[in-house]
Amino acid sequence: MQKEEYYLYFDDSGIRFPDKQQMVRSDGMDHFSLGGILIKKSDRSIVIEKYKELRKKWRITYPLRSSDMRGKRGNFVWLSDKTVHDEFFKDLNEFLCTIPVIGFAAVVDRGGYNKRYKEKYKDKRWWMCKTAFNVLIERTVKHVIHKNGLLHIRFEEGGKKEDRAIVEYLKDLKKTGMPFDASTSSKYSPVEAKDFRAVVLGDPRRQMKKSPLIQIADLYLYPMIKGGYDKEYPPYKMLMKENKLIDTHLSNETITTCGIKYSCFE
Repeated sequence: MQKEEYYLYFDDSGIRFPDKQQMVRSDGMDHFSLGGILIKKSDRSIVIEKYKELRKKWRITYPLRSSDMRGKRGNFVWLSDKTVHDEFFKDLNEFLCTIPVIGFAAVVDRGGYNKRYKEKYKDKRWWMCKTAFNVLIERTVKHVIHKNGLLHIRFEEGGKKEDRAIVEYLKDLKKTGMPFDASTSSKYSPVEAKDFRAVVLGDPRRQMKKSPLIQIADLYLYPMIKGGYDKEYPPYKMLMKENKLIDTHLSNETITTCGIKYSCFE
């Protein structure tokens, strides 16, 4: 029986370097995150067609960028009109809640990360993208194994160094498995190297910002991040209610090992 093929499209948010200063955010968050959507290969054309319909209705010729929409800036300054804003987000939310995808994410709180690891590892701490990538891919792979499927990985392009790091992280997973301390990570039922090799097809491939599925990954990521800081955040609650995030497909017992990971939250 031929296995179903899945695609993980993910984006990043925040600063991957533990000690690098950032401007104080209006939302009060200080994190690094990787996350996005898992979609069946056979459903990609359906989602892209719905994406085109939304853009056509609103005469949008530029990428759907979550931060610009929330800030009503750049190409989305027209959302400053409340009536237009409400009408557009009604359509956008309907789109996000009806497409056949599931949201996955790994969110690392920088303050908690430094509190936990700075004294012990000092300047040998990982970039937080290494932690986030390993957790994101492992939890996606667990779901794909459960579905008896195969996985392709796609990510939004960043810098050359950062893009190369993503490829190397996956090679390490396929070679040696999860890199975390076995004495503390065994409770999370880590995936073994042979399973990464069997399930994940090829290397991760970067996608440009104009990719429709990368844009949708971006739109899903922020609510998942915000959910770690505020479970009452309306877009997060909406996606949870509509069963669009992996946590709603899991039992209470398996959320901690297979669901969205909020790492180093105190």
